[in-house]
Amino acid sequence: MDRYQTMRIFVAVAEGQGFAAAAKRLGLSPPAVTRAVAGLESRIGTLLLHRTTRIVRPTEAGQRYLVDCKRILAEIDEAEASAAGAHMTPKGSLSVTASVMFGRLHVAPLILDFLARYPAVSVRTLLLDRVVDVIEEGIDVAIRIAPAQDSSLMAVRVGAVRRVLCAAPAYLRVRGIPRRPRDLAEHATITFASALWPQEWSFGTGTRQERVAAPSRFSVNASEVAIDAAIAGHGITQALSYQVAQPVADGRLEIVLADFEPPPIPVQVVHPEGRRASARVRAFVDFAVDRLRAEPALGFKGG
Repeated sequence: MDRYQTMRIFVAVAEGQGFAAAAKRLGLSPPAVTRAVAGLESRIGTLLLHRTTRIVRPTEAGQRYLVDCKRILAEIDEAEASAAGAHMTPKGSLSVTASVMFGRLHVAPLILDFLARYPAVSVRTLLLDRVVDVIEEGIDVAIRIAPAQDSSLMAVRVGAVRRVLCAAPAYLRVRGIPRRPRDLAEHATITFASALWPQEWSFGTGTRQERVAAPSRFSVNASEVAIDAAIAGHGITQALSYQVAQPVADGRLEIVLADFEPPPIPVQVVHPEGRRASARVRAFVDFAVDRLRAEPALGFKGG
């Protein structure tokens, strides 16, 4: 059995978490699948799969090998499609990641429109409030609210968002409007706590940067809840500008201390393959860039 077929068998076993399921998927006998994986492990010299009576899972080495196998097999499929003249037609599966709230407000709608335009493509969407390693986790496209971190990835800027402080007008009428960051000590604050969100609020930039601790009686790990609490008049919260664009526009929230805001955070469409990206990745990146740059909440100014 050649390496190409062995890789396909390994991927099927790892994804299906079982030898019988992989055999059925590939139209092979279970003993043939078992022998292929055993031969692969013997040739490589390491255990790739943990086997129990109920489930089969990749080992740490197996997980790394799985990512590499999927990439190699995708490249082979793409090369064959290109040779057959089908490289300009987006088709196949695509994985996209974004943060939870941004994904719900901006990414999911554009994915649905993309699927309507390209019926031969399917998309798996992963919404998480953490920076996903696109190489390790086998992601095709990430839409990130963060500076570029890896020069090996292609990153296309589509705009930026601000870190803003806001409160309900009714709250500000009663408690007053803070005029400088240190005034926050006299206010009720609502904090959004996560691994990526600091427990102190930063203001200004460079030598004029000021950090203010943001202790609060209400801390929550869901930004929507913190924003809802601020709308209800319970205090001042910090959010990204796109998250509060609608309540600010309709008067339910008011931004304060705008003159002290830190620099905006870039929003980027990131993918690992550069010019060698598949037709579906290229089509999605182009589609997402055009759509996101047109979003008023992201304030794209060109360049």
